[in-house]
Amino acid sequence: MKPKKEAKVLHALIPILFLLVVLSISIIVFEASPHIPLIMATVVAGIVAITMLGFSWTELEEGIIDTIKLGMQAILILMVIGTIIGTWILSGTVPTMIYYGLQILSPGIFLVATTLICCIVSLATGSSWTTAGTVGIALLGIGTGLGMPIGMVAGAIVSGAYFGDKMSPLSDTTNLAPAMAGATLFEHIKHMIYTTAPALVISLIIYGVLGLRYADKALDTAQIDLLLNTMAENFTISPLLLIPPIVVILIVVMKIPALPGLISGTVLGALFAVLFQGADFGAIIDAAHYGMSIETGVPIIDDLLSRGGLDGMMWTVSLILIALAFGGVMERTGMLHAVARGILALASGTGSLILSTVVTCIFVNLVTGEQYLSLVIPGRMYKDAYIERGIHPKVLSRALEGSGTVTSALIPWNTCGAFMIGTLGVSPIVYGPYAFLNLLLPLINILYGFLGITIAPVEKSEKATA
Repeated sequence: MKPKKEAKVLHALIPILFLLVVLSISIIVFEASPHIPLIMATVVAGIVAITMLGFSWTELEEGIIDTIKLGMQAILILMVIGTIIGTWILSGTVPTMIYYGLQILSPGIFLVATTLICCIVSLATGSSWTTAGTVGIALLGIGTGLGMPIGMVAGAIVSGAYFGDKMSPLSDTTNLAPAMAGATLFEHIKHMIYTTAPALVISLIIYGVLGLRYADKALDTAQIDLLLNTMAENFTISPLLLIPPIVVILIVVMKIPALPGLISGTVLGALFAVLFQGADFGAIIDAAHYGMSIETGVPIIDDLLSRGGLDGMMWTVSLILIALAFGGVMERTGMLHAVARGILALASGTGSLILSTVVTCIFVNLVTGEQYLSLVIPGRMYKDAYIERGIHPKVLSRALEGSGTVTSALIPWNTCGAFMIGTLGVSPIVYGPYAFLNLLLPLINILYGFLGITIAPVEKSEKATA
């Protein structure tokens, strides 16, 4: 085997800058999808690795496959949620949730209520994806019916969904972050309260203020009546149709594995479609595979309820696979670690160390397209640095989650951002400015670092055994 050269920052910058330039031109100028730019950047990264660093194609291919393996569970969950959305619309479950929600919620309290509802569901399930794929879709429909901007509604959904994704002991990222940092699960969760609680309170205040802008506006009751009547004409509406989402949430709370639990949601959707809507086998298969397609003559209803299905998730799945391929090349060749080492070299004090952690997590999310890597790579890189500087590992784990987990949903080609596009039909570019919890948490972590707020010292015994 040819001897390998150690990757330097300059090597890593070639594919990274190429990616940023091509992505910017494609998305901003031509409004194109990010797929092809990511493939081009993967090719450039491969050329750098082979010609400058001495890697073989076989080694790069192994790196790509290993990284894709990390994202396979997420891809499978995404595909199953596509079938859930299709069958739940066909069964009338989603229309029922929207129907009752339009009669209960008002624009003035809607954003605050949306955030809190998603907080509760995600805290109970430990999954931002399950939250967005169930109550999130219904809340998006309610908000649209109330005349709220779709980006604002989706931002509130994402904020609430990621609260539980960070704070629930059932969440995979909540378990992964302390494992990478060397902290325990519950000291990690307790320490996150200091940053997450203020971020949530500030977000709710902002959503409350934004809601007041719409509270004084007269509701278009004619439009709401049209939506209610259209759904009632096309679906049987019944409180019993709320059973599927309740069952799925309870299944996840009972710690049944995600895939079997979500598949049960598809089965329930199919069963309720037969019982309440009189759907036949062919209609169920079509809804689960290709998604629901409906033409009521009311554009809002048609756009909202024509979605889902296994096939409808393939755009997102292909984007995730390509992003993971690029991340695999960058990880296997050491180019990603070279950038992280360069950032760490600039960190002199506690504030700059936490800033470096946050920047690295966001950088890994941008480059690899996978939130798990944004916890694993910086966790491994900075673990010893925190101990050496007398900082408790729970400070590191808090910084990892307060930047890696939450910013993943703000990047269109990240697995999480791509999932939200596929599920909610709204791009992170549109909802990102309104996902206040996700935007605030990295800033609060950095602020606490420079001000020395809740920066717990490491115990001498822990330092000795680290």
